[in-house]
Amino acid sequence: MRESSNPVMRGVVRSNQGPGGYAGFGAGAAGAGQAAQWNQHAGQPQADPYARPGQPAGTRTLTIDDVVTKTAATLGVLILSAALSYYFTSVNESLAMPLMLVGALGGLALVLVATFGRKQDNPAIVLSYAVLEGLFVGTISYVFANWVVAGDVSAGALIGQAVLGTFGVFGGMLIVYKTGAIRVTPRFTRMIFAGLIGVLVLILGNLIIGFFNGGSGLGLRDGGPIAIIFSLVCIALAAFSFLIDFDAADQLIRSGAPSKAAWGIALGLTVTLVWLYVEILRLLSYFNSD
Repeated sequence: MRESSNPVMRGVVRSNQGPGGYAGFGAGAAGAGQAAQWNQHAGQPQADPYARPGQPAGTRTLTIDDVVTKTAATLGVLILSAALSYYFTSVNESLAMPLMLVGALGGLALVLVATFGRKQDNPAIVLSYAVLEGLFVGTISYVFANWVVAGDVSAGALIGQAVLGTFGVFGGMLIVYKTGAIRVTPRFTRMIFAGLIGVLVLILGNLIIGFFNGGSGLGLRDGGPIAIIFSLVCIALAAFSFLIDFDAADQLIRSGAPSKAAWGIALGLTVTLVWLYVEILRLLSYFNSD
């Protein structure tokens, strides 16, 4: 199975992978199905043909409803937290930087704990991430809409456009995946992963060089032509990353992973959605500021 370029989603896949690969594929799945039929004819309890090796009996397997429900819950918590942080920042603008730092650093810390600690399926970690990332999203939305653009367009219009753009891209890539217009192959995955590494290197280089040339860095975030191109590249990478994440989630469902894996899928999709939203918001601010 192809591994997602999203480190969170990749961790979910690995943590739900049995010693022999994915149950539900190949000879292992066929053998399990035959054993279940034999047991049924013999009057014995029917075994779950989709259970992973070592999975407790009676554990419910992952379904698309689990993924939708857990992702919706995670996004709901994030949106509520974002709305509250936006409100508190509008009341007291001095809270902007503290809330943004707490949200960004706290969210990053939880993603690292979930990824390297193999705790992606822990709902407490996922929902805590949603709360912290909501602080970041709400505050950065206020900063872009009220400080960067500064009256050139209404805050509600700018944020509304970014939200519509984010879910429009998400929905569009889901359609692309379902129709098979773009196939998720190992080569495609490697290309997206290489692109993500390249973007990360450029961001770090821009930050380091910015310390020595007055903050302009490589010009990746100054609103000029290079910044616009860079944001478009980031948006494209985030969009194509959804295809790999959808494929990983689909494989987990088909392989009979435990239902708790839905929390990890929700976390991975939310990480990409937040990145996509911030990049779209940033790009819109370039076009609406002087």
